[in-house]
Amino acid sequence: MRLAKERVHHMAESVIARLHELGYLEVTGDRKALRDSLEQTMTEELAVEDRLNAEVRRMMQPYERQIEQGQVDYQKMFTMIKQKLVRERGIIL
Repeated sequence: MRLAKERVHHMAESVIARLHELGYLEVTGDRKALRDSLEQTMTEELAVEDRLNAEVRRMMQPYERQIEQGQVDYQKMFTMIKQKLVRERGIIL
């Protein structure tokens, strides 16, 4: 799930503001450092699904011919493989 850097920046800033507003967060240090750290964490978490999708596509390569011939439904197979890997690895998406 690719998001523009600006979007991640905005999301991180919104999370910090909302948590502060609700009283769950008191920023005592550098707010920019907190935001940068949150942005990095969010980007890393979003990259987990990107890497998983790439791995599923690699696993499907041997079946390209069957997919092209209509013997295998690409989306169904992609979803099944992805769900299996998510369960096996305990990934939370």
